[in-house]
Amino acid sequence: MPSECLFCKIVNGQVPSEFLYEDDDFVVLRDINPAAPVHLLLVPKKHIRSINDLQKEDKAIIAGLFMIAADMAKKQGVNESGYKLLFNVEKGGGQVIFHLHLHLIGGWHLSGSGKK
Repeated sequence: MPSECLFCKIVNGQVPSEFLYEDDDFVVLRDINPAAPVHLLLVPKKHIRSINDLQKEDKAIIAGLFMIAADMAKKQGVNESGYKLLFNVEKGGGQVIFHLHLHLIGGWHLSGSGKK
């Protein structure tokens, strides 16, 4: 764990944060600069710098992120109206914090659908 990694500090309780979900391998929290009404960050507790640094043994982490994303979308009420899942990879891809994380973004009002 790099000592300067913000997500490692959050996971280890060095930076206070409210988790919407936590288990042995993951935490979920709200993005502090949301791009939508629902903007969650799904963060593995294991420090992996980016998608480019995944190893074969990390397959369960990627699967876990997607399973938790589906569950959190349902809990946030966006599973039926729709949402985006996004990985930013490296600076050119918009990655700002170099600890693998998945954005769950949604909650926009869909015109004519009656759903939010």
